[in-house]
Amino acid sequence: MDRTYLPVLLLVGFVALNAVAMIAISTLVLRRRPSPVKDEPYESGIPPLGDARERFSVKFYMVAMLFIIFDIETVFMIPWGVYFRQLSCTAALVNQSCPAGMTSFFGLGEMLVFMVILLVGYVYVWKKGALKWD
Repeated sequence: MDRTYLPVLLLVGFVALNAVAMIAISTLVLRRRPSPVKDEPYESGIPPLGDARERFSVKFYMVAMLFIIFDIETVFMIPWGVYFRQLSCTAALVNQSCPAGMTSFFGLGEMLVFMVILLVGYVYVWKKGALKWD
């Protein structure tokens, strides 16, 4: 086994052992005394209103899915930002900078194309009315 992974494996083992120990100790020490008040769901100190299985509008789920999709797509900007210098240079980097006259539009153009695709998707969703809450 490679020794570089040993600290990671020790940490994972410690975390797993700690989690099992906390659950086991709390199960052994705790005396359960159920009551109707304790079994009632807690909602920030406010008495529960309505049924917990209430149906939500499809619009709520559409907005939630669109948020997740656009949020995940913007995560792709992080690796682009890390490699921007390498993507915008036609030669190898010298001292973490591009030699004079060797810059290109590729790195910036790549992100502009990605952002245009995101913008087209956003405009499409907007025109379809998926963002309207009424």
